[in-house]
Amino acid sequence: MMDAVSAFFRRAGAAIGRVLQLAFAAIVWPFMAAHGWYRQRHLMIKVPVAAALIFLVGLYGYFIWQTQVWTGFDTNFTERYRLSERTVPVGQPLVPQTPAVTDPARSCQSSAIVETVADLTDQNVNQNAWISSMLLYRLGLFGMDWDRTPFLDNKAAFQRGVNQAVRRTAVELVDTLGRVRGTSGINGDLQDARGNLQFDEYSWYFGLNPFGFKTPTPSYYRAAINSLRKFNVDLAACNATFDTRADNLVQFVDRIANDLGSTSAILRERSENYNAGWFDTRADDRFWFAYGQLYGYSAVLSAAGADFSQVIRERNLGSLWTETLSQFQAALKIQPAIISNGSESGIIMPTHLATMGFYILRTRSNLVEVRGVLDR
Repeated sequence: MMDAVSAFFRRAGAAIGRVLQLAFAAIVWPFMAAHGWYRQRHLMIKVPVAAALIFLVGLYGYFIWQTQVWTGFDTNFTERYRLSERTVPVGQPLVPQTPAVTDPARSCQSSAIVETVADLTDQNVNQNAWISSMLLYRLGLFGMDWDRTPFLDNKAAFQRGVNQAVRRTAVELVDTLGRVRGTSGINGDLQDARGNLQFDEYSWYFGLNPFGFKTPTPSYYRAAINSLRKFNVDLAACNATFDTRADNLVQFVDRIANDLGSTSAILRERSENYNAGWFDTRADDRFWFAYGQLYGYSAVLSAAGADFSQVIRERNLGSLWTETLSQFQAALKIQPAIISNGSESGIIMPTHLATMGFYILRTRSNLVEVRGVLDR
């Protein structure tokens, strides 16, 4: 009996060995054929081919490095702003002015929200390469979109998630926060920043639709950074407006809650209709987009707590606001090495999308509660 079992395993091992040998031969054969062709060519052909190969290897090496190294990533980066030490409301003079004493060089409190949005964008395009518009990302893997592969697309999805939070905040800065009521003028710097941040996320130096040369995406986002920082300089010089009324905070929180609700629907759809576990190639970009969105909104809401500190204090929102931020931080602790989209009742493969969706709904629930308190 044992001899038969041993013979079976020997045959199985031999069969597996032959399959591996054939697979290795199939992988190596094109390279061996190319090497044979290259060795027989003239030097005039060898040099350009070698240069092209070196350039291609270097280009892919740079691309892989940029997709795997996340510079400046810190879920608590707003702590360096020392927001708790800000005692003067945004836009108000840092030194109280009196009718008898006027200082032409007076200064006002700048906006933590504007500073945070500028720094989030700076992290995306200056501290890191903007992956979504890189040439190799646009070309894909043998023509296949990188988002449909299980690797090298996580950082791109994360950056787009952060940019989603930045875009929404820029819209609110233009429409409500950077002006007084609806009849006042729109700030030009904020309007320029909003327009540049809405630019297509995938543009390289050349495109087919429309055909011709283009300005790449990072250039527009860098222009937005300059516009945001210029607004904050004007605000610090008391030459700009930042309206911290309670109804503006209500609208801002409501828009963020709606944006997160849309993302939770995307996660739910993928989680319910696809249960391929570790083999779901779209689960990772869905997860990291949601993660980037939470990363961006966590920073923006931390800054909003400083800019709207007077409103939060007057409405007795301190503990609820702190709890809301802690929910964002709890969600940001989920950083799995491999994203799995298994069945919610599965045993082996986890369901990271459902877990992320749960945390998004918790944060959204807190935001709805904040809105309810402010609306009373």
